[in-house]
Amino acid sequence: MHSSNQLHLPEKGFFANFKEDMPASLVVFLVATPLCLGIALASGAPLFSGIIAGIVGGIVVGLVSGAPLGVSGPAAGLAVIVLNAIATLGSWEAFLLSVVIAGILQLALGYLRAGIIGYYFPSSVIKGMLAGIGLIIILKQIPHAFGYDAVPEGDEAFLQPDNQNTFSELSNMLDFIQPGAVIVTLVSLAILVLWDQPFMKKIKLFHWVQGPLVAVIAGIVLNQLFLVAIPSLAIGGKHLVQLPVADGIGSFLGLFSMPDFSQLTNVAVYTTAFTIAIIASLETLLCVEATDKLDPYKRVTPTNRELKAQGIGNIISGLIGGLPVTQVIVRSSANIQSGGKTKTSAIMHGVLILVAAVSIPKLLNLIPLATLAAILFVVGYKLAKPALFSAMYHLGWYQFLPFLVTVLGIVFTDLLIGIGLGMAVAVFIILLTNLKNPYFAAEEPHAVGDPIRIKLSEEVSFLNKAAILETLDHIPENSKVEIDATKSVHIDYDVYEIIREFEEKAKMRNIDLTLKGFASLRQENDSVKRVKRIFRRVNQKQFAEEVTTKLN
Repeated sequence: MHSSNQLHLPEKGFFANFKEDMPASLVVFLVATPLCLGIALASGAPLFSGIIAGIVGGIVVGLVSGAPLGVSGPAAGLAVIVLNAIATLGSWEAFLLSVVIAGILQLALGYLRAGIIGYYFPSSVIKGMLAGIGLIIILKQIPHAFGYDAVPEGDEAFLQPDNQNTFSELSNMLDFIQPGAVIVTLVSLAILVLWDQPFMKKIKLFHWVQGPLVAVIAGIVLNQLFLVAIPSLAIGGKHLVQLPVADGIGSFLGLFSMPDFSQLTNVAVYTTAFTIAIIASLETLLCVEATDKLDPYKRVTPTNRELKAQGIGNIISGLIGGLPVTQVIVRSSANIQSGGKTKTSAIMHGVLILVAAVSIPKLLNLIPLATLAAILFVVGYKLAKPALFSAMYHLGWYQFLPFLVTVLGIVFTDLLIGIGLGMAVAVFIILLTNLKNPYFAAEEPHAVGDPIRIKLSEEVSFLNKAAILETLDHIPENSKVEIDATKSVHIDYDVYEIIREFEEKAKMRNIDLTLKGFASLRQENDSVKRVKRIFRRVNQKQFAEEVTTKLN
């Protein structure tokens, strides 16, 4: 008997799951738009370049990508790199050329099948990344929720451009609290919590009308009421979304720009391009792994195709004046949490950004950042639920420690450094496991006078060197020892060396040593050496003949 709640893979076809994908795309659009603007502001780039990157990340990357739920756009992790690169290269147009070249490099990485790198990140580190980003979202949105917007949306680094850090900003905001923003935040949160209740999900209308959309409408209406009835509570200026408004078609087209191809001989352009390509590819692959884990249908994104899609996206974004794009976990998780089923939702969110930028920028500029903070609170909480920390803790320290280090690293530094710290701990634990749990059988129980039997496993690498050395060093004098390599396929030279040295020490310590199975391994190694010597002689002979022919 199948459960009525059993999941079934979404139907194929662009519009087959439109009733789920369209509402999800609307939520992602509401989350993505201020983030695109905030990241552009933090990058020192034209504000509209973030919107361009959001459109390209949604439509272009969405169409080419094989990611079912991943959403691409400008990434906060690249903001500092962009800021420094624009200053180094001397112009925005020269930087755009770097973005185009970075896209070409990513395209090449996809064809070279470099996407496999994404599968080498441990699950504990990926889950730590999700939880870390969830906490960062919550911590960074608290000032916005209280009406203090000194730092632009999308900033995720611990050290902020206003000379504060994530935690000192929480103290600093206490002097700038806006009661109107707090009211809007609380009302928006109440709506979002209500919409998330099981009884609300049973009402078909609310499958289409998502909580975030209602919260945004409520935020706009509340603020308009404040303006009319209680001006002291009104929210204005930089505390609202600030989308560039064009006067007409000519003015709108003027928001786009092209690369400066005269900079093709500038070495710094290629250095910047290489940096963007590597970091954007890493962020994308990490996000792919995380998004696939969040996907309720457990689909697997083709990583090489994703690198190609990101490459094409960056080429186009650079050509028309946009920031570099990557797949982004905040937008991707918002997509999943809102019920998105296929990549249609990612594509439609890009279409919505384009339509809004052209037709209703003034309406979008009425949205209070406090409302968006409430939406992102919910996204952050779902990424960093206490249940996730509890589950990782109960898996044991070998899983929990890399998870925790990744979380703390992301919160106190930035995404890539946090991931690097988590990976370093995970690798250290692997090496520690190799030390403590050798890949060979330990001493078997035996009576006094019986031989100590040590059976080596199929593969014995240099990682087992320390464990084997320690075991052999603790064998008492006057013992009988049998080292059995009959089941071994490969034994590293370093381990051979340790056993050979033990063979010499055994005589001095009156240890009766028997080696089993080593003859066949030595014979195999000797055969390989003979083949190599033959090839070497053949190559030398051919080389000599070629030289003689040329001299004659």
